[in-house]
Amino acid sequence: QVQLVESGGGLVQPGGSLRLSCAASGSIAIIYTMGWYRQAPGKQRELVASSGDSPNYADSVKGRFTISRDNAKNTVYLQMNSLKPGDTAVYYCNALLRSSLFQHSKEYWGQGTQVTVSS
Repeated sequence: QVQLVESGGGLVQPGGSLRLSCAASGSIAIIYTMGWYRQAPGKQRELVASSGDSPNYADSVKGRFTISRDNAKNTVYLQMNSLKPGDTAVYYCNALLRSSLFQHSKEYWGQGTQVTVSS
C-alpha cells in the first residue's frame, strides 16, 4: 500500500509564499517522477510542476514556483512565491512509482491540500 501525504496549504495574502510538502510512504521500490497538480473550482485539474533532471512548469507559474525533491525521504516540495489569487486551488501531489520490481509502475495521488490566495 502506498500513500502520498501532503501538507503546507493554507490562506495567504497576494504576494505571499507557501511551501507544500508531499511524502510518499509504504511499499516503494522505485519512484520515477513526482509532481504537483492543481484544480480550481469549475476547472480541470492541471499540471503545476513535475520533478526530474529538467523540471517542467506550467507557464502560469514559471519564475514563481520551484519544485524540488528529496529522494532519501521520498518527498517532493513546491515552493510558491509571489502568489496570486489565480493560484487558489486544491493542490494534489502525484507520483509514478513501482511498489516492487515485479510490478508495473502505477500512478498515485495525494488527498489534496487547499491553497487560498486572498486579501
